[in-house]
Amino acid sequence: MDEPLWRYGAQHLAAAIREKRVSSREVVEAHLDRIEAVNSKVNAVTVVLGEDALRAANQADAKIVAGDALGPLHGVPFTVKENFDLVGSATTHGIVALKDSLPERDAHVVAQLKQAGAIPIGRTNLPDFGLRWHTDSSLYGATLNPWDPSRTPGGSSGGEAVAIATGMSPLGVGGDMGGSLRYPSQCCGVTAIKPTLGRVSRILTAIFPDPPMLYEQVASTAGPMARHIKDIRLALEIMSRRDPEDPSWTPAPWLGADITRPIRVALCIDPSGEGGSPAVAAGVRKAAEVLAGAGYDVEAADPPAIEEAISVLEKIANMETKDYLPSMREMISEESEMFLDGIVAETVPDRSTYAKAIAARYRIAQAWARFMESYPLILAPVSALEPFEIGYDVSGHDALRRLVRAFGLTEICNLLGLPSVAAPVEVTDGQPQGVQIIGQRFHEHLCLDAAEAIERVQGVFTPIEPCSLRVDHDRT
Repeated sequence: MDEPLWRYGAQHLAAAIREKRVSSREVVEAHLDRIEAVNSKVNAVTVVLGEDALRAANQADAKIVAGDALGPLHGVPFTVKENFDLVGSATTHGIVALKDSLPERDAHVVAQLKQAGAIPIGRTNLPDFGLRWHTDSSLYGATLNPWDPSRTPGGSSGGEAVAIATGMSPLGVGGDMGGSLRYPSQCCGVTAIKPTLGRVSRILTAIFPDPPMLYEQVASTAGPMARHIKDIRLALEIMSRRDPEDPSWTPAPWLGADITRPIRVALCIDPSGEGGSPAVAAGVRKAAEVLAGAGYDVEAADPPAIEEAISVLEKIANMETKDYLPSMREMISEESEMFLDGIVAETVPDRSTYAKAIAARYRIAQAWARFMESYPLILAPVSALEPFEIGYDVSGHDALRRLVRAFGLTEICNLLGLPSVAAPVEVTDGQPQGVQIIGQRFHEHLCLDAAEAIERVQGVFTPIEPCSLRVDHDRT
């Protein structure tokens, strides 16, 4: 293999291990060395599982020698966000009070990746309880964006995105309740998918015995992060295996083969109608141009009821946040508290308003279902703004409002349980620009096909050296 092993994707490494061109131990050692070389500059990996990973790699190599059956990710390392249960490692949620909260078993999605032969190599950083679009935890501190340390790496799966973007991991596990997979992907130039509600087990941890509140039930799900769409596709299929303990898990087929070609794509550049970063808009237009060249029928069209949907999700999510925020105050950082207080500042708890918002959600979902019969895919920004400068999200009411509205369409996907792939498109002035491709329920492969069409033309822009080490921003 011509390049350092940490530069390759998960499936490429799996094939090389399976074909005995390289050992699992060599692959794991290469990623451990990469973590040692760059993590101190970005603070993405919080716990290195070196000894356990090397032991597992030796076992993986022994199975190959013995001729045993191998999983599709046999011997490949992966990283796990710190709000997922992983046996032998604390599920901290980035909180000091939870630093010793050792789970008794793996989260379902982690267990499925391990059964497929993948090897946990480390844990990754997140904001306190995963409730911020910037990754800075009370326990581990801030994660830095490897493209520009003055800007956010995104959140809440920021540590995961940075680990993948810098070659410390070829594959990761994250969660998304309001863009937490997709926004770090936009910020760091990697890819991820938020699956349809029910496709993947949404049970991340057993640390909290109480059932989640309504918005988390309908909006939160797990998903994979990687540098290559084909790795996202494989990891998603593995992670989607049945979880008998998750009542939302659905034995749904992979839909989309019967959709009439050419597939119509609704192009939505400015979902909030308030303008955004020109570079972000240019990236969305470039993606539209590429999809049109690949045979998609792309035309400008805004999905219905965007303003009402944003209002509805704020009423549901913010009322619930205001309800549980008092129990979290002593555990979270001052900045996390400022951010959450800013989010709920204008929220007045009202049972009738909450109930009417829940009812309106259903009507909006119906309107979107009708719209997506005509446009099976929607092409849009994850955030209409470029990665914000550190501190912007806690700098005042006006900044936070602008930020929240820039994420409107992204959060609507969570509100309605729709799948969405985040994919990089280009690099502009040293910053990666990306898009999201939203699909109908259980049409993940249709989203991935479109993202793969963009990747074939535009290329893959990571892994990179962290900014202080890097000579230029050329794609690899």
